[in-house]
Amino acid sequence: MSHTTMNLKVKVWRQKNATAQGAFVTYDVAGISDEMSFLEMLDVLNERLITEGGEPIAFDHDCREGICGMCSLYINGKPHGPWQANTTCQLHMRAFKDGETIVIEPWRANAFPIVKDLTVDRSAFDRIIQAGGYISVNTGNAVDGNSLPIQKQNADDAFAAAMCIGCGACVSACKNASAMLFVGAKVTQLSMLPQGKPERQSRVVAMVNQMDAEGFGACTNTGACAAECPKQIPLSVIATLNREYISAKMNGK
Repeated sequence: MSHTTMNLKVKVWRQKNATAQGAFVTYDVAGISDEMSFLEMLDVLNERLITEGGEPIAFDHDCREGICGMCSLYINGKPHGPWQANTTCQLHMRAFKDGETIVIEPWRANAFPIVKDLTVDRSAFDRIIQAGGYISVNTGNAVDGNSLPIQKQNADDAFAAAMCIGCGACVSACKNASAMLFVGAKVTQLSMLPQGKPERQSRVVAMVNQMDAEGFGACTNTGACAAECPKQIPLSVIATLNREYISAKMNGK
């Protein structure tokens, strides 16, 4: 298998903190292998900046295998870059061409304030989960996985919703910066399973109220969130969220 190297221009958003004035800074990056991951390319650039006595680019990362949702970058106008069903850390440089200019931005949403450069504060998602994204159970030994019969379709739907990694691409892609796909995924996951049913009405009201309090926008069903979701969470979870919320409100929650 042949490997090629490329020379690129990388246009990166640099910003000291949430209140500072930010700007794009362009860097030349040479000798990048097409087998490198996107984050490895940024590592190479940061190594050079440190060697030259400059300030390295701050960006989030952790697992680097598409599970944690930390590597949230807006690349050439698309959350997580040009590949579909793919996180930034799974994106490889063979997706780009020699001589190309790559524009890298942080998530753009009032609910995700910039910490520094490409790093944003996504703790709003944590507070939504704290508001109701859990089940209340007594602790103890784990029960057998098949001790509670669950219809296969319900189990499949719950599993599909549970694929959400909380990266925030849905918010970034949405013109309204709505978090409905994220909240819908969590509500759907728990409402489909027996363990989540006792609290389903109080849960959905608490999570939607917290979502509104965090400053996320409203959903207008453009579908950009589902189109850009790296885990392909379906738009139907928003319909489930709306049904659960209306039902809860009709029951006085």
